[in-house]
Amino acid sequence: MTERARIERMMRWATYASVAVASILILAKAAVWLHIQSTAMLASLVDSTLDAAASVINLLALRLALTPADREHRFGHGKAEAVAGLAQSAVIAGSALFLLLEAGRRIADPLPVGDAREGVAVSLLAIVLSGGLVLYQRHVVRLSGSLVVAADRLHYLSDLLLNAAVIVALVLAHYLGWTLADPLFGLGVALYILYGAWGIGRRSLDHLMDRELSDEARDRIKAIAARQYGVIDIHDLRTRESGMRQFIQFHLTIDRHAPLSQAHAIALSVHRAVQDAFPDADITIHQDPSEI
Repeated sequence: MTERARIERMMRWATYASVAVASILILAKAAVWLHIQSTAMLASLVDSTLDAAASVINLLALRLALTPADREHRFGHGKAEAVAGLAQSAVIAGSALFLLLEAGRRIADPLPVGDAREGVAVSLLAIVLSGGLVLYQRHVVRLSGSLVVAADRLHYLSDLLLNAAVIVALVLAHYLGWTLADPLFGLGVALYILYGAWGIGRRSLDHLMDRELSDEARDRIKAIAARQYGVIDIHDLRTRESGMRQFIQFHLTIDRHAPLSQAHAIALSVHRAVQDAFPDADITIHQDPSEI
């Protein structure tokens, strides 16, 4: 098995693991919520449900994104990730609005929270499982640089904080009698989820609309090209991203009197230098003769 095949297998296993973790937590949190009727626990349950949906979408999107380019998709299938992200943001936003309504109802009509021990226990289980998953995903991201796995890791990393908030809300509501703590924490989780949905949607649209790479990345490309021997100027730089891959196109101005073989060698040296800095990029260089 090649190194790339091994890394791709690890990427797939990272998505399988995230689906498994989310499924276990859905069952555990649903059972506890039905017993104690906590808004914060409901928010955590909804978040785990979204995790499962997002992980399944990521699994399918990653499988498609890793499919090699073909005759009908010359630039590959990387935008499958952005389409999946846009769908996720819509589902997440809808669930967050549901939580906002539920939290508002419980703020207007506070209800006592049942035995908090079960809620605390399942939240601790969530922290342990999510923590283990995040560590594995971190390892995979370090090897592969996968945006899908990195986004999934960021999502589960936030779950660690959310489950800690649920524990605090349950303790305050059950042991100190602060009944408003539960719906207020549920409200906070809903707002956090809504903010996350906005971030996912915005990044997905950037990919779908072929947004340029960052100014820092573009300046780096120009600097690398400009310092190569024989390059007079670099212009008409165009960049975009599709999944884990960047596409970079630009024109080089080369001495009009240079023989074709020399012009080709100059462009090749620039291509290699930029490729070293952006190893996953598809680079296209056009050579222009100088005016004098």
